[in-house]
Amino acid sequence: MFKSKKIYFLISLFIFNLVAITYLLWPIPPIPNLPNSIKSTEPGDTIQIPRVKAFYSNQDRQTIIDFYVQNYRKKHPLAIKINHPPEKAKQIIKDTIQTYYLEEIIFPFKQSLFINGFDWQKDVFTKPEKREANKLIVNNQVFSNKLTLRYFPSSPISRLIILFLLETFIYISLINYKSIFSFKHAEK
Repeated sequence: MFKSKKIYFLISLFIFNLVAITYLLWPIPPIPNLPNSIKSTEPGDTIQIPRVKAFYSNQDRQTIIDFYVQNYRKKHPLAIKINHPPEKAKQIIKDTIQTYYLEEIIFPFKQSLFINGFDWQKDVFTKPEKREANKLIVNNQVFSNKLTLRYFPSSPISRLIILFLLETFIYISLINYKSIFSFKHAEK
């Protein structure tokens, strides 16, 4: 009886590891450019800050966020969306960034994509009568917002190391729990 439980456990562990390793090594799709927008070429939006790109657009926040969430959930259904306070954008993207909202799409154990949006008409950090000075004009065209993307990938090796360390920790915890439980049971 004990041997059959051990065999089922080992088979289950093998299948779990196979699925987990496949997920961790599966490539993340490239970050697409925002449709119906113009890519920014300003300093800080291209190569100056690693893994950053920015776009000017007239699309609203929900349309932009939905585009990126749906794009990733098609290929990675485990993608999680988190809303952050806009002030955090200065720490994550760059300290001079203008912001109205900051959202994050997380691929557990793989990558985070931060989406920072600045809508000059809704800027909560500028008085309404002074917002006109923040107008976004590119190629003589006025845009309602600027979107800045920054992603933080992890290496496949670090993903696998974390998986095996986590499994080792769980295994040691279970052994300790079992020995403590059997010790207390033996005292009675």
